[in-house]
Amino acid sequence: MKQSAGSRRHLPSSPFNRPAQAAPPVECFDVGDRVSHDQFGLGRVLAVEGDNDAVLIDFSGRQGRILSPYSKLTKL
Repeated sequence: MKQSAGSRRHLPSSPFNRPAQAAPPVECFDVGDRVSHDQFGLGRVLAVEGDNDAVLIDFSGRQGRILSPYSKLTKL
């Protein structure tokens, strides 16, 4: 009978015991900031909801609400 991988012990120097990498800091946006989105293109921030929990952006007449974390949104 084979031993399952869950019960194996790794050495302290094992590459499998590495701590998880810290998440990158969440970017903060202000009203009026110019932004670029991977799917929607260029836009301008119209409103910031909560403590940067979501932003409302105008993409050339089309409005979109983007939730945090903003993985596809970059500030220009």
